[in-house]
Amino acid sequence: MFDTLGRLIAHHPKITVLTWAVFTATCFALTMAGVGGETLFEELTTGAPSVPHSESAEADAILAEGSTSGQSLSLAVQGVDPAHADLEPVLTEARTDLMAIGGVATVIDPFMLPDGPTSAAAAPLLAQDGEGFLVVVELEPDLSEGSQGQALGLVEERLRGLSQELTAEVPGITGQVGGISLIVDEITSQVEKDLVTGETIALPIALLVMVLVFGGFLSAGMPMAGALASIAGGLGSVFALSHWLEMDAAVVNVVTVLGLGLSIDYGLLIVSRFREELHRLVDVDGGASVRRRRGDGAVETALRRTMATAGRTVTFSALTVAIAISGLIVFEPAILRAVGAAGVGVILVALATALTLVPALLTMAGRRLVRPGLIARVPGLRWVLARTGDVSSEEGIFSRLAGRVQRHPWWVLGGAVVVLGILTTPLAHLELRNSTFELLPRASDQRAYLETIGEQYPASESPGIIVVTDGPLDEVTTWSTELAALPDVARLSLPSPVGGSVVVGVYPDTEDPGGHVARDVVEAIRDLDAPFETLVTGQAANQIDFTSALMERLPVAVGIVVLATFVLLFLMTGSLVIPLKALITNALSLSASLGVLVWAFQDGHLEDLLRFTPTGGIETYVIAMIIAFGFGLAMDYEVFLLSRIKELHDQGASNDDAVRLGLQRSARIITSAAVIIIVVFTGFVFGELLVIKEVGFSLAVAVLIDATLVRMLLVPATMTLLGRFNWWAPRPLRAVYRRFSITH
Repeated sequence: MFDTLGRLIAHHPKITVLTWAVFTATCFALTMAGVGGETLFEELTTGAPSVPHSESAEADAILAEGSTSGQSLSLAVQGVDPAHADLEPVLTEARTDLMAIGGVATVIDPFMLPDGPTSAAAAPLLAQDGEGFLVVVELEPDLSEGSQGQALGLVEERLRGLSQELTAEVPGITGQVGGISLIVDEITSQVEKDLVTGETIALPIALLVMVLVFGGFLSAGMPMAGALASIAGGLGSVFALSHWLEMDAAVVNVVTVLGLGLSIDYGLLIVSRFREELHRLVDVDGGASVRRRRGDGAVETALRRTMATAGRTVTFSALTVAIAISGLIVFEPAILRAVGAAGVGVILVALATALTLVPALLTMAGRRLVRPGLIARVPGLRWVLARTGDVSSEEGIFSRLAGRVQRHPWWVLGGAVVVLGILTTPLAHLELRNSTFELLPRASDQRAYLETIGEQYPASESPGIIVVTDGPLDEVTTWSTELAALPDVARLSLPSPVGGSVVVGVYPDTEDPGGHVARDVVEAIRDLDAPFETLVTGQAANQIDFTSALMERLPVAVGIVVLATFVLLFLMTGSLVIPLKALITNALSLSASLGVLVWAFQDGHLEDLLRFTPTGGIETYVIAMIIAFGFGLAMDYEVFLLSRIKELHDQGASNDDAVRLGLQRSARIITSAAVIIIVVFTGFVFGELLVIKEVGFSLAVAVLIDATLVRMLLVPATMTLLGRFNWWAPRPLRAVYRRFSITH
């Protein structure tokens, strides 16, 4: 199959490239311009992730259905005494203008009351420090989506204008406009900015690394072309899925960075193997062919051999990564299903570019890829490129490293395990969170607005825990005394009807809405034997439900991924030992990277360097994504290394020689691919959204640990110690392997 694909592409390279150019342009146009005016970023949602049919989700649905209020925006005015005489005329005019906007239901400020700011009813609208007040604008609840968006835009514009007018009237006044719609807009726009930031940092550095690997821009540009097509295809797949699945804003960057990294990885392997095969065929000496001539079929032969070897490796690698990420689809939370589905989609696009677009570009470039590039003629660069280029020497730094490991395998194994164990230690105090506005950047306008509301307007603060009941108001009022008596409950709101339910707000005695105190209160409420049905929601309740849903499906997801990976590695190697070893080493590597994540983000050791505010834990769905993505990427490099070792072993090399020479032939590509993907992930750490920082940082650390400590030291050491047992399998399974093997 791969040989046939290579032959077809070699005969039709221009059609292949043109097809990809049209596909890339179409995907970018659809996602950025949209269909019917709706772009990808306008389709995104945000907020604390929830679990369908969970207790907290059902409570939220009841509250949403029973709500009689529409969307709202507020202006928090600070730096002035509300009784200032010059404020009322400006506010009266603004109130009239706001009420004239179609869709506005109410406008509330302290000056609309009979006694103005001195009225007792105005207290919730006045700042605690006596130096500010609120203007609250609420829309009608039954507006269409289009009318609501237009009204919110006009209200926001008028409130910002009011802030400027007040500042002109009384110097020193500041105003902050905020609301749920603005928080959503800020997060989704930040996703787009972070995407540009990440790509701006990652792509040029990745190109530089590949120039050093290949010794020229021509070879380096081919994986980059595949990467651009993969970015377009990834965004296109997310846009398509957003019409069927609720797509959280974080999904875009997470999936895009995965596609970008994998497409460069796969393109790197294809280009490197093609150059190696072409070198063998044309016997290049100083840039001139001394054995074969143009038209002799060397380019097509090299491409077909590349597809039969590296093409198989890339396909197998993509399958293992896709299987790892598809495990997320098993879970109930919509955000994990979306990441899983979109992740598989972008992996397929990355695989398609590596197997079609990159080979077509290689065919068009032909023999030029084995000649020294122009930059090799720059004084001083020839020496550098001679040591970084993808030469095919049987001996080198990596074979010497493997030789040293093989002379002291027990020491290397023990040292590597100790280091991984130390890095894993912080994982023992991992705290899981489902944060809300805490994920906003430090410099976020909406974060500042919400902090002002929390500090200055406690009466406007929503309760951390909400209990939804189906009991009569008088019975719920009586029962609420049991709630008030629970440990760590500071106060309750008065029971109030919402639709056909009665709701009680519970304020835990803590400033951390997702901490252990709030979680303990939720558990205590749920343990009460109420005389009617109760549902508990809020950040802590949502967190508990989300974690429970993960743990419930975790065995199924892990079982599917482990079994499928085990089978695929067996079909590749014919061994039962190698898949088991790979799963154990990958588990060690992942645990270490998660430990570093906890140390950096939960414990806050890197908060100043990476510019974030710790939330006291790690986002629950981030942990799930890191495990899935990290496992897939670890298997990616495992396949790169094992494919070469297995190839040499099948050619008759001893176990130790196969390991040593396999490391020499593959480690340059593994190291280069790792450097590039670390750069890609690190580029997204420089974005502003905390979730993206956590994912980018942890995956960069996971790749760094895996490509160095694990692939270069732990794997050679364990394979040396196991010797011929590396390749053991029972006789019946050896027969299965001979029939269905997928090796070169």
